[in-house]
Amino acid sequence: MTHWELRPASAADVDAVAELRATVLRADLERLGRYDEQRVRQRLRERFAPAHTWVIEVGGEFAGCVALRPAEDAHWLEHFYLAPHVQGAGIGTAVLRELLERCDRDGVPVRLNVLRGSPARRLYERHGFTLENEDPVDVFMVRGPAGRRRPEQTRVCPAVTCRTTTRGVGVP
Repeated sequence: MTHWELRPASAADVDAVAELRATVLRADLERLGRYDEQRVRQRLRERFAPAHTWVIEVGGEFAGCVALRPAEDAHWLEHFYLAPHVQGAGIGTAVLRELLERCDRDGVPVRLNVLRGSPARRLYERHGFTLENEDPVDVFMVRGPAGRRRPEQTRVCPAVTCRTTTRGVGVP
């Protein structure tokens, strides 16, 4: 697998993340008749929360991002984008696995939405996400914590922090 690291995002990352979002979502949004080159960037800028976001770096360069936003009954996995040149190298799987393991340890369910027809849905299904709801544009999915599937056993986990392992692979 390609060497990758996570680092906490900062407000200065918003433009790079907005551009990546526009690139990565363009084909799916066009297919759905929803692509607007200004709106796709503006929606990210309005919702970008550096405190809950990590930048994914490959070879020391910006290659993606992911957010895990705490909510009352779960965490929302949001803004999970990888640059096209690093997709398919196992990075998305590894990042997702690390975030889900943390939430599993803390007994926290994870929710997300993915664009209808997006190939990313298969990644989420392989990691235990199931359909919760859908509309003409979005598919809403949920994954209960492994080993703790009863709602009364769940709680919101503390903020995920990033550290670098001895292999140099960023893990939350």
